Amino acid sequence: ELLYNQTKDEWESEYGNTFQVNIWDPRRNVPDDRWQDKVEELDLEAFAERIEENGMGKWLTQFLMIKWEFRLPFQDPRKPMEPLTGDKLFRLITGESDTTLRPGYEVTGKVTKNGDFGSRLKLEGDIDGFIPLRNLADEHVQTPEDIVSAGQVITATITEVKKDHICIDLSLKMEDFRRHPSSWERPKTLPPLDQYFDKSAAKSIEMEKNAEREVHLAKLERTMNNARNNGEGNHEPEESRKGKVSRRACVHPAFRNLRHDEVEKELREGGDALVGEALIRPSSQNCDALALHWVVRKGRIKVIEVLEEEKDTSASIGNVLKIKNEPYGSIDEILGRYIAPMNGLIEEISSHRKFNDKLEDEIDTELRALKKRVPKGIFYFFCWHEEHPGYASLRYILQNTPRSHPIGINCEGFQWGKKIYGNVEKVLAEFKTNPHGSAGGRGGSRSGGGRPAPPPSRHGGGGVPSHHSPPPPKPASQWGPRPPSGSGSGGGSGTSGWKQPTNSGWQSGTTTTSTAVPTPSKWKTPQPPPPATAPPGRPNPRPSPPPRPPPGPSPPRGAPPPPTFPFGQPPPPMAKPPPPPAPIPPGAPPPFPYGQPPPPPGMPPQQGWRS
Repeated sequence: ELLYNQTKDEWESEYGNTFQVNIWDPRRNVPDDRWQDKVEELDLEAFAERIEENGMGKWLTQFLMIKWEFRLPFQDPRKPMEPLTGDKLFRLITGESDTTLRPGYEVTGKVTKNGDFGSRLKLEGDIDGFIPLRNLADEHVQTPEDIVSAGQVITATITEVKKDHICIDLSLKMEDFRRHPSSWERPKTLPPLDQYFDKSAAKSIEMEKNAEREVHLAKLERTMNNARNNGEGNHEPEESRKGKVSRRACVHPAFRNLRHDEVEKELREGGDALVGEALIRPSSQNCDALALHWVVRKGRIKVIEVLEEEKDTSASIGNVLKIKNEPYGSIDEILGRYIAPMNGLIEEISSHRKFNDKLEDEIDTELRALKKRVPKGIFYFFCWHEEHPGYASLRYILQNTPRSHPIGINCEGFQWGKKIYGNVEKVLAEFKTNPHGSAGGRGGSRSGGGRPAPPPSRHGGGGVPSHHSPPPPKPASQWGPRPPSGSGSGGGSGTSGWKQPTNSGWQSGTTTTSTAVPTPSKWKTPQPPPPATAPPGRPNPRPSPPPRPPPGPSPPRGAPPPPTFPFGQPPPPMAKPPPPPAPIPPGAPPPFPYGQPPPPPGMPPQQGWRS
């Protein structure tokens, strides 16, 4: 306390009543000779260095803490916590300061609500704004609806920044628009203008800009009058909004409020340093869309459409950004989830062993030379697609003509046809399995004379599936057409209507010529063919078989059909089973095999006997 009082008295005697307690630190602001104690006589640094040389660790920090504990016992070295109010709170919440928002500046916002005392707006950066009823116009206004309407986007002048309320007061009076910037009150947080500031030069600069300012104010007044007379604000039909470039209030480092050719020029002039980078600009096709310019490689830029949804104002970036129906929350998320994976795929394919950084015609010439050298070989290379940035070309040769497949590159992987592959090796594995095209995709296109195959659509999918010609009809059978299932004789033998050769009998080696057997009726046994007769003067070659017995009655409906045999013939007669063996009387010797008698006693067995 004594040191604090002495320091404060010396400071105020030298600089006046400007001593700030919150930034006073006795460890830095009090000289060492003012302490008047024996601790300063100790050489703590040399002592700590000696201990460290002996291998006992580093102790300098601990010695300094002990030193200040002797001087300031029980003092908390941390600074007291300060409440967040005023400028600091406003800067942390809005990201704005007196340099960017101050009285006299013009801002754009969207009217959210009209009340009895004025209109409320939502400004860029999600800051609330308020226009009092007296500041809506130069003349007297009865209700805010006479000047503005909900949903209308307007430009107003800042009259006051209320940092404690996180709100800004605005004005639509032309009187406030025409005031010179120097006539507004300068914020106290900004450094004051010193005696060397040339005020006359500042006024002359303002006078030079008056002509340009008057043109701007006349255009602004005309716009406000038209909106007031029409009573529709800035609401335009959807058809009239298309084709207009709407500037965005965005401070992202990758965003540009430029045209297409200006962004392309900036990216091309960047050279190799901007390869893999992306810039975003407002789309010239739709006011609710953005255009993403991605540098695939040096000199090749791919433009991707980004749709905006849930926009707060027409000048703000949409809260939801969509690329091919995939939602993203911000520009950083697009760069991290969409551009970064594709840059990794570009690096993977360009460093592959089968990648050849040449033109497509040069690749085809090299493929023809390799095929001529090794006719039985199949050669292929990767290269960049010349007509479509962001696509690779898989060029190969099977016979004599080089062909190609477009390989798309997106954030999910390599797209060939309708399939997506995680890496290049999986693409090559599928190519080696089916060189003419992936499943669901189109085959390879010829190179050299024809038109190259276009890449797959951005909405997914690849080529058009090929339509195969129907298979040729099977040749007619020599037995005639096959009958439908379930027809035929003999309980489903399936031979009804077929002309088959018949065997005249079951005797071995006796056959006759083939005859056509007509289809018998159901459950009826066909009659045997007529007996063979010899020509006149010759005997019959064999006797005629005995007549067959007449067929029995038909089985009832639902009973299983009787078994049938080939060509409608009956089964051959079965041999009569042998009689059972005679019983062996008791005490009789067992029989010997082959019916032989037992050998006499004392004689060796003869051939054919079994012991």
